[in-house]
Amino acid sequence: MSGHPLAPWRTAMRARDRSEQHRVSTPLELLFDLCFVVAVSQAAAQLHDALRDDRLGPGLLGYAMVFFAIWWAWMNFTWFASAYDTDDVPYRLLTLLQMAGVLVLAAGVPAALTHYDFTVITIGYVIMRVAMIGQWIRAAAEDPPGRPAALRYAVGIAVVQIGWVARLALPYPWDRIGFAVLVVAEMAVPAWAERGGRQTSWHPGHIPERYGGFTIIVLGEVILATLVGVQAVTGDHGVSASLLMIAIGALILVFALWWIYFTAGEVALETLRTALLWGYGHYFVFAAIAAIGAGLDTALNVAERSAQVPETDAAFTVAVPVAVVFAVLAVLHRITGTGTGLRVWAGCAGAVGVLAVASATGGLGLGGAVLGIGLVAAVVLTVSLVTTTGRRGVAVIARESVSGWGIGHEGGGR
Repeated sequence: MSGHPLAPWRTAMRARDRSEQHRVSTPLELLFDLCFVVAVSQAAAQLHDALRDDRLGPGLLGYAMVFFAIWWAWMNFTWFASAYDTDDVPYRLLTLLQMAGVLVLAAGVPAALTHYDFTVITIGYVIMRVAMIGQWIRAAAEDPPGRPAALRYAVGIAVVQIGWVARLALPYPWDRIGFAVLVVAEMAVPAWAERGGRQTSWHPGHIPERYGGFTIIVLGEVILATLVGVQAVTGDHGVSASLLMIAIGALILVFALWWIYFTAGEVALETLRTALLWGYGHYFVFAAIAAIGAGLDTALNVAERSAQVPETDAAFTVAVPVAVVFAVLAVLHRITGTGTGLRVWAGCAGAVGVLAVASATGGLGLGGAVLGIGLVAAVVLTVSLVTTTGRRGVAVIARESVSGWGIGHEGGGR
């Protein structure tokens, strides 16, 4: 496997070329993503427990808070690496330190979602962010043209981290309010750091490829959660018609969501505003897809009478995150111009459709509702394919979309 040559010890950290050809995820980036699989899995599992035990409100709030920490740390590294990845020893060591922080964060997820105790998560998060500060300071020292932005990033991240540590001392409800304020502060740092002067030279092709890879990760969590749920209920109760419909609906849903995501046109992140809106919007995409797995697992529990949750509520635990994915992707297509008007409307109609199917659970049964949600997703996919391909045909656009996401490039270099 070819990649960026590793220097004997270190090489000067310079801004990468935005027009660099065949820029794809590196082995280090893939290992970094693998660590986040653990954190996402922990968050989804705890959300499932909250849904199964009918603790919807507290479970969703805790999940949203935890997932922000996971997503924001991943996103910050991804955009930095796109601009300044040197793949030398200091860079790798700081990245490995960030991975250690991810694992600490993952260890704190159960306490955060059950007791709102964010101590361990904050420790893991600060470890990751301190390593990120080190990367930005190095970029400021070794890349003079990018120094103003790099220093603003380092200062902004450091100030906000002080706020995260101080937040641990706040009593209820000020700790929740403090969390919201710090989220806004975190998201404001890139906009402030990139203003004026030379912007960070992230790669407009590499970034969408990295986001596509993380989408596959969270879809994998849905498949895993469904498999574990099916194994658990069949082991205790055997196979039933409702179980089969839920399993089939889940597979159709996962396949359709994957196909919908990867059949959009090429994302053009040419302006800072578009890049920020597209990047920030993926918080809802990633969090909702991971939540689908928790919802499907809950539906399996309810179908086999191992959870005391009304069937309609269980159907909505699947339908609501699916609707969020459809709606947010429609907005992102509109912002980036990667979809036709009909494709955008199809996403919005799909969001309404899955909620309508969940509302009809009383007549369809829970298995029928989940299967219906999967079929609605299949319809949205069909409309997306027809409107995207035009006269070129499905095979052509599928082949182009695969190659456009960094898969199948000759050489695989960076």
